[in-house]
Amino acid sequence: MFSTIREQIDTIFREDPAATSYLEILLCYPGLHAVLTHKITHRLYLAKLRVPARFLSQFARWLTGIEIHPGATIGRRLFIDHGMGVVIGETAIIGDDCLIYQDVTLGGTGKEKGKRHPTIGNNVVIGGGAKVLGNITVGDFSRIGAGSVVIQSVPDHSTVVGIPGRIVRQRGTEPEEKLDHSKMPDPEGQLIAQLTRRIESLEDEVKQLREEGQRVGPR
Repeated sequence: MFSTIREQIDTIFREDPAATSYLEILLCYPGLHAVLTHKITHRLYLAKLRVPARFLSQFARWLTGIEIHPGATIGRRLFIDHGMGVVIGETAIIGDDCLIYQDVTLGGTGKEKGKRHPTIGNNVVIGGGAKVLGNITVGDFSRIGAGSVVIQSVPDHSTVVGIPGRIVRQRGTEPEEKLDHSKMPDPEGQLIAQLTRRIESLEDEVKQLREEGQRVGPR
């Protein structure tokens, strides 16, 4: 357990430039508290001690603002940054070295039974407010933009934005940056810009035709 705590703290140091000391991280990072508590609740869940597992997970939810169902499977070095409003469902699976921001939901899409929550690969970043819903897979090294709603599986090395989420970029190798929202593609903005240019072009054509009609005069 001590090695797990050290690994989690080292991950936070690596990912968060605001972190200044081990003591600060240990006392003031709710994402760390939520992940470590889940280590305990998941063991209780697997041991069929479902009520104690749920009770402890709800206590962690009250303490941190982060809700992780004891049945969820979480890999190593998950960093939940800020964390308020994060919800991770019962059958969700998260790989190693993932980064999740506040208000993210890994949820289901109805009352179906069995595997009904997403499977998140390794080295995945999910931006603030994103919703990943249903029994889908998000591939390794993928990036989900803030506020996106993802309801279909995503291949490895993909960048997804929008509602519903659309793949706007794919790479064949691991990207260097984690998730720079200032550089994220904006498909809606690009479409609006194209429509604006088309409207301006049509207005110029109409204006030109009117001028030609005035020069010719009535017949």
